[in-house]
Amino acid sequence: MAMDSFGDELKAPVPTGDDFLSLDASVDKSLLIVDDDKPFCQRLTRAMESRGFTVTAAATVAEGLDAIASAPPAFAVIDLRLSDGNGLNVMSELKARRPDTRAIILTGYGNIVTAVTAVKLGAFDYLAKPADADEIYNALMATQHDKAALPENPMSADRVRWEHIQRIYELCGRNVSETARRLNMHRRTLQRILAKRAPR
Repeated sequence: MAMDSFGDELKAPVPTGDDFLSLDASVDKSLLIVDDDKPFCQRLTRAMESRGFTVTAAATVAEGLDAIASAPPAFAVIDLRLSDGNGLNVMSELKARRPDTRAIILTGYGNIVTAVTAVKLGAFDYLAKPADADEIYNALMATQHDKAALPENPMSADRVRWEHIQRIYELCGRNVSETARRLNMHRRTLQRILAKRAPR
C-alpha cells in the first residue's frame, strides 16, 4: 500500500497475539509524529487516532523537541530527513528524556545505513518509505523484531541496482529522460541498462 493511500486501510483488522502489545486502558497511548510531509502527517495522525493513540504532530526538529520538552510521549514516529535538520536529533532527545519510549524512524531509499545507526542509538525499528498506517502500527506495537534469515542466494549488487533503476523508471511513467535526471545518470547509459536483461 502506498504512502498516499490511507483510506480503506483504516478498516483493516488490528493485529493480535503474543507478538504485539495491547493498547488497553493501562497503556500510555501518547504518540508523537514528526514529519514535514503535511498531507502524509495528517493522514497518519487520523489513522493512529482511530487506533487509540493520542497524537501530537510536529513538522520540524524544533517542533519535535518542543513537544518532547512539554510531554515526552510513549511512542514516536520520526522522519529521518526534516526541513530544519535530522530526525536523529529528535529521537536522541526523546530517548534521553524517556528511555522506555518506542521510536520508529521513517527513511527514504538510500538512507538505510543511517536508519540502522538510528536503531543503534535507541530507535526500536525503522521503516523505509513509502510506509502505510498498518506497517507503522505493527512496528510500534511489535514486542520483537522479525529478523529474516540470511538468504542462501541473495541478489547480487548488480541485480539490486537494476531493480532500483526499474522501480524509478516505472514511477517516472517509463520516461527515460526523467528517469535519467532523477538517477543523475546519462540518458544513453540508462538506455543501455534498460535494453539489457536483468542481471542474476
